[in-house]
Amino acid sequence: MVSEGSVVLVGGYGVVGVRLARLLRARHPGLPLVIAGRRLEPARELAAALGNAEGVALDIRAPSPLAVLGVKPRAVVSLVNDPEDHLLMSAARDGVPVLDITRWTSRVRAAMLRLSGTPPRGPVMLGSAWMAGLVPRLVAMAARRLGRLEHVDVGIRFALADEAGPDSLEYMDRLGLSFDVTERGQERQVLPLTDGRRVTFSDGRSTRVFRLDTPEQATLPMVLGARGVATRLGFDSGSATWSLVVLQRLGILRLLQHPRLTPLRRALLATSGTGGEAAWLADLEGEYGRTRIEVVDPKGQAHLTAVGALLGVERLLGLDGAPPPSAGVWFPEHEPRAEALLATLRDCGVTVRLDEVASDEVPTRKAA
Repeated sequence: MVSEGSVVLVGGYGVVGVRLARLLRARHPGLPLVIAGRRLEPARELAAALGNAEGVALDIRAPSPLAVLGVKPRAVVSLVNDPEDHLLMSAARDGVPVLDITRWTSRVRAAMLRLSGTPPRGPVMLGSAWMAGLVPRLVAMAARRLGRLEHVDVGIRFALADEAGPDSLEYMDRLGLSFDVTERGQERQVLPLTDGRRVTFSDGRSTRVFRLDTPEQATLPMVLGARGVATRLGFDSGSATWSLVVLQRLGILRLLQHPRLTPLRRALLATSGTGGEAAWLADLEGEYGRTRIEVVDPKGQAHLTAVGALLGVERLLGLDGAPPPSAGVWFPEHEPRAEALLATLRDCGVTVRLDEVASDEVPTRKAA
């Protein structure tokens, strides 16, 4: 029997969902969970292993996906793509708080338009398909000391050996499509895998990174007023990165966008799945100085994404010590408690380093 106070993880037995479920159980033992997905057996298996959880079969393609629960849950977390927005709108109509971490930029904008026509009766947090909004969450924290953000440069080092689910590959296979960015307060279009930059992490490893379409490039200007945001990605294998760059320059990635070529396109982006370290850094420039944020998770990208989702769930339910958000559309940038954010990351084994450079100061390092 599904409890009315349950948090429903749709796609909860997937790569990120399993990790999120385990994090929630470890941090909030008394919180009842529902593991939901198309297949009942793996949902029930994970629920039994977690304890204080139920497994249910739920089809997001149904007009009212949440009706199968029989009760109004405390919150819903969408961990699988919701192409027709049935799950999102069902929760919004019923006043169920919802966190969606599956959307790339165009899908975030589509959700905002749809929700503007049917205002949600509960809070809707649109996280990011990339690390569940962890990047903008930390940028917003640092921006409080920098004043107006002039520019944000994000560099991601992706381990080829890391584990990736099907939704990650669907996101990555958009590498042949141009996207909008904001520079000096003006929007323009860029192609993925262009405009390279070399970034060096604190471990001394240097990585060549190239443009990637991620939602914070749209939401940071919209929510925080950042005048420019650029996100770039590179693999921990330089040869793999350059192979994709060459395919982009030759126009092959664009040609591969045909639906019939999806298996081939995704094969080019598939990873070994044995595990790897996730790392990214962000250089922020504001009116009062500059800051570098560096984040490293030795447990890999899927775990880091699950931690980002955990932060979203705790924010949505007010489990981070601040009141839960009211009805409406929210983003990870709406982060009220920096101390709770850093403490949660530390407790989950994620290292965060801040290098702060004010206009009249020398750099000082702080570790969280």
